[in-house]
Amino acid sequence: MRIAIIGQQDFGKAALEAFVARGDQIVGVFCKPEKPGEKPDALRAAAEGLGLKVFQFASLKSAEAEQAMRDLDVDIGVMAYVLQFAPQSFVNIPKHGTIQYHPSLLPKYRGPSSINWPIARGDSETGLTIFRPTDGLDEGPVILQKTCPIGPDATLGDVYFNSLFPLGVAALLEAADLVMEGKHQEVAQDESQASYEGWFKAEESKINWANHVDQVYNLIRACNPAPGAWCELGGVKVSIFDCRKHPIRRFAEVIGKPGEVVKITETSIFINAQGGQIEVLKLRPDGGKKMEAGEFARSCGLQSEKKSSD
Repeated sequence: MRIAIIGQQDFGKAALEAFVARGDQIVGVFCKPEKPGEKPDALRAAAEGLGLKVFQFASLKSAEAEQAMRDLDVDIGVMAYVLQFAPQSFVNIPKHGTIQYHPSLLPKYRGPSSINWPIARGDSETGLTIFRPTDGLDEGPVILQKTCPIGPDATLGDVYFNSLFPLGVAALLEAADLVMEGKHQEVAQDESQASYEGWFKAEESKINWANHVDQVYNLIRACNPAPGAWCELGGVKVSIFDCRKHPIRRFAEVIGKPGEVVKITETSIFINAQGGQIEVLKLRPDGGKKMEAGEFARSCGLQSEKKSSD
């Protein structure tokens, strides 16, 4: 089949390589232009390395982008991690239309940070959807879905790289075959079950130690490895990554108030939250490098505010 890949970064590169590996003909690749000073996009670099036609339009709504797609005489378009808006006048040009990957079980978690939010909310399951792109954000009819568990200690990196990334690449190939063979079904999304979530950025990733320890732990997992859940320790802004959760079982185990550092070990820092403590193992000071929490405590003279019974 003649395919146009629309996408960027490592997921777009992996999708490109998967279609090429099984013998499909990639006739063109559309990538978002890099900003000044940015390193070359992974998908663009891979496509150019294979000698493929690469297009970088500031907008896919432009007449030039639409004409480029027409000239390629494409059987199907494949959208693999796309942050540019692709209008119907563009995605409907291929003979069999265009399919798009989204890392959630649509209609839940529409939006750009759809992997972070289910982890932050303590969901035990997520998945991916291959659907037809429309002018509404992640609102088109569903062609294919795959589910995957979210383990109780799984981080954003675990869920994405171990599940949603490889499952998503395989699902794009499967869905493309179904569409080309006329064996697919398109199921309208149930709007009564729909939810939209915006970007998971600095404000969303700020730790509130007054929240329950489960919520704090889930937030840290949802931000690991990016953007990093953050707070201030000893007057220094730090992003917290690897950690453990220690629920409190009895009133006698309560030490101090939420947000207080109650224990420092050689490798870790214990911080209070409602209903338990977070043992911080790895963190990164603002502007610095990732390090063991105990090392950070020693470097800045951080001390526990309460004496434990240990």
